[in-house]
Amino acid sequence: MARRFELIVFDWDGTLMDSAALIANSVQRAAVDLGLTPPTEERARHIIGLGLIDALRHALPDLEESRYFEVADRYRHHYLSRDHELDLFHGAAELVRELAAADYLLGVATGKSRPGLDRALDGSGLRPHFHATRCADECHSKPHPQMLHELMEEFGVAPEATLMIGDTTHDLLMAKNAGVPALAVAYGAHPRAQLEAEAPLYCADSLGDMAVWLRANA
Repeated sequence: MARRFELIVFDWDGTLMDSAALIANSVQRAAVDLGLTPPTEERARHIIGLGLIDALRHALPDLEESRYFEVADRYRHHYLSRDHELDLFHGAAELVRELAAADYLLGVATGKSRPGLDRALDGSGLRPHFHATRCADECHSKPHPQMLHELMEEFGVAPEATLMIGDTTHDLLMAKNAGVPALAVAYGAHPRAQLEAEAPLYCADSLGDMAVWLRANA
């Protein structure tokens, strides 16, 4: 079968790494630390994938602007105290290695900071397999298309030859804004119904399901 895509771009949290629950819990605990009413778990999970300050603006929309940096500090405290416990989803490392060995260009577009992604890439052992990455502290936050635009420009790959894979509507809307096809995964932060409403090419139930789809369609 002729190859459809040249560049495959993964979101990180909730797509390759099983971190959505810790992110949501850290947002809630940060709010409690500062005497604020914490967001519901659903609301806290919905902001996953955005840059941290943008995420907190959505999670705690009534907070005065100057206090978001206080919440961010407490969020980092809770998240960093446990991020060493996080694991990749089962089969994620093998899939990334398989795609790299098949000569796909691989990228990451994430709401993580550069230090956070670097720590995750090194801890997971996947750094050698990704050709380029973009983070929310280097680019506009999702769903702005800057991350995808920069990755496509770096490699000279057209939008139709690029695939974005993510677990949130932020990922799918970023892809749509960049004119890029998207593959959704329903095992991460956002529920299937919200993902399917953005009309991805496919919505995978598991990482294994995603791998099967990629082998047949990418």
